[in-house]
Amino acid sequence: MGRPVMSAALLDTHVLLWALAEPEKLSAQSRALLSDRHVDLWVSAASAWEIATKHRIGKLPGAARIVADFDEHLEQLGAHPLSVTTAHALRSGSAQWDHRDPFDRVLAAQAELERLPFMTADPVFASRPENTVVPA
Repeated sequence: MGRPVMSAALLDTHVLLWALAEPEKLSAQSRALLSDRHVDLWVSAASAWEIATKHRIGKLPGAARIVADFDEHLEQLGAHPLSVTTAHALRSGSAQWDHRDPFDRVLAAQAELERLPFMTADPVFASRPENTVVPA
């Protein structure tokens, strides 16, 4: 199997969680992409916010370790953190997209503005022609 042709990817929150805690949920192609150190992996600050929020309200009870050691987990994965900028926030808030989830909206805006392929298993992103969706 050759190296994936992709040089970078922004990970959806669930892809990050799967990579860290349940890699068997990822396709073989996605696991290969995530383990290829020639691919620049990016994780949004919005994903950190989403994981911490969902852990706090009880939707991710097993994520305490990920929340506590978030930066170490990114380093172990070989991923770079991606801050949310005002440009990301403005694009997220103004995008004409019938989807209300603020985390998804920020991730979509970041993928678009940073021109990063977006790795997700969420079909809601398929309707976003601005994003290159990489199935997880």
